[in-house]
Amino acid sequence: MRRRTLLRAGFAAVILVASVTLLVSWVQTPPDAAAAANQTDTPLSERESVVPERPNATVVTTDPPGGNSGTAAIVAFTDDGRTLYHNDTYGNYFDVDPDPPGSRTVLYVAGSRYDDCPDALAARGNGSYEDGCAKVVIERANLTTGETERIHTAVTAWDIWHDVDRLSEDRLVVADIAQDRVFTLNTTTGAVEWEWRADEDFDRGESGGQPGDWTHVNDVELLDDGRVMASLRNHDRVVFIEPGSGVQRNWTLGAEDAYGILYEQHNPDYIPEAWGGPAVVVSDSENNRVVEYQRVDGQWRQAWTWSDDQLRWARDADRLPDGHTLVTDSQGDRVLEVDVDGDVVWSISVPTPYEAERLGTGDESAGGRSRQALTNGTGGGSATGEETTGLAWVVAFVTGPAVNGLLYVAPGWMRFGDLLVALGLAGAALSWLLAELYWRETHRRLVARVR
Repeated sequence: MRRRTLLRAGFAAVILVASVTLLVSWVQTPPDAAAAANQTDTPLSERESVVPERPNATVVTTDPPGGNSGTAAIVAFTDDGRTLYHNDTYGNYFDVDPDPPGSRTVLYVAGSRYDDCPDALAARGNGSYEDGCAKVVIERANLTTGETERIHTAVTAWDIWHDVDRLSEDRLVVADIAQDRVFTLNTTTGAVEWEWRADEDFDRGESGGQPGDWTHVNDVELLDDGRVMASLRNHDRVVFIEPGSGVQRNWTLGAEDAYGILYEQHNPDYIPEAWGGPAVVVSDSENNRVVEYQRVDGQWRQAWTWSDDQLRWARDADRLPDGHTLVTDSQGDRVLEVDVDGDVVWSISVPTPYEAERLGTGDESAGGRSRQALTNGTGGGSATGEETTGLAWVVAFVTGPAVNGLLYVAPGWMRFGDLLVALGLAGAALSWLLAELYWRETHRRLVARVR
């Protein structure tokens, strides 16, 4: 009986400490963070903006958990923080680019997922439909007038295309997640004029994610020299594709499970030689950081990295012409601007942002200089890492995908510290329950023996 009492007292103490910690965390939440949390479930078009003045509008897309929740949107904020444009027609919004560059007209990819796939689609060879379908739309929107032009519509397997890049007036380069490919789409005829399939250069049994989500190719960028840069998220790689020849192996940034370089990254942006490159600024999502790699003597070397205590699952980072970096913090529910010294000089609360563009600064990092050009440096360590294994793999997984996945589906007010406390409370409650069941079973057996 004494042991049981001590056990109960111990678990009560654990729960009490966890509860007090959660209460203190709530009380000590800064006023701006509390405001951001309270605004998470409020439509962006109705939220009060508290951002300081910016010289140009900032347009943001959002990607809420599960899609079709009614909270996804593309929204643009004026220089004084007012809502300039808002559209929440679709379940998810991903890539957005000024189109043409320098204008207040943007090209974006959006869509909605659904389970009832038309029977005829399976016969087209358009991916696997076991997990449902996605309607994809590519549209142009004038953020000043609100006028929207539909460019293309498609139905694909289970997930929406995450990125397109303008090739010419009627041609787009597309990152096709469902079919693990990059292709050129003629928007006038609907024809596929060129495609690269990942299995031309990679073995499905040796790298990538599970069947049905092998590459998760989430970004594509057409370079001035005709090459295509693509982000293979589930391969932990950014690859450079020469149309007609395939992947340039000696240019690949990252490697399978080499988490010290990249860990399921999003939206790499290329900085050309004219701006201090070749360099790539990339959201290293599961490492919860933004990182830049410089091409030096035929190798990629880390030149810059940034994170703070709040950054969780960054999914876009654009280098601006003044040297600042515009970052989307998906689990921190914010879009922020970091200066050359690493200080946050501007931020705005946005629930689960995916991509952000500062209009008037060029497409993504097109007008920004590399860190080497900004500081006249030569870059840091090498990016030639080895596969992460053993305990290091477990730590990387827990601090990356496991926590970020939980935060993705958690209430909007919850931050990393809150999640730890909640898990502690759940663990304590489960331990208490198991101990109680154990004691009852032990007591039952003792009584049975006596009888």
